Amino acid sequence: MERERVRPAVASDVPAVKAVTDAAYRPYVERIGVVPQPMEADHAADVAAGKVFVTDEPGTGPAGLAGVLGLVVVEASAGHLFLDSIAVHPGAHGRGVGRRLLRFVDAHARALGLPEVRLYTNALMWENQEIYPRYGYDVVERRVDGPYDRVHYRKRLL
Repeated sequence: MERERVRPAVASDVPAVKAVTDAAYRPYVERIGVVPQPMEADHAADVAAGKVFVTDEPGTGPAGLAGVLGLVVVEASAGHLFLDSIAVHPGAHGRGVGRRLLRFVDAHARALGLPEVRLYTNALMWENQEIYPRYGYDVVERRVDGPYDRVHYRKRLL
């Protein structure tokens, strides 16, 4: 049974959203030579806009939570849901958190009546290029956007 749940982030989650995002993306700074865009996001604004969903673990901490383990930042557009960021705290790797979040993104897109999910990842984040195809994402294109060399993906939801 899954103990974690996915829920909309609230204002009190903003410090945890920043901490998990930074922990997840920090290892890439040296590799890609630039701070990954999610680390520079306005997390408070994204939470306030309803774009952030977190997965946390029940426990004995504040509000019965042991802490935020992972998150997604999504935005609905015409014809698709854009997965702007997915972050899993390194301490939660191997626990199915990323898989749970990706399933949530698919379900959220379907609930909004959107037929596909789109995302991109930095070309030097090769781990992601192995993961996304396993979850049904197809490469659409590779494009340089400013300092970022990105591989764009799409997943059609049938």
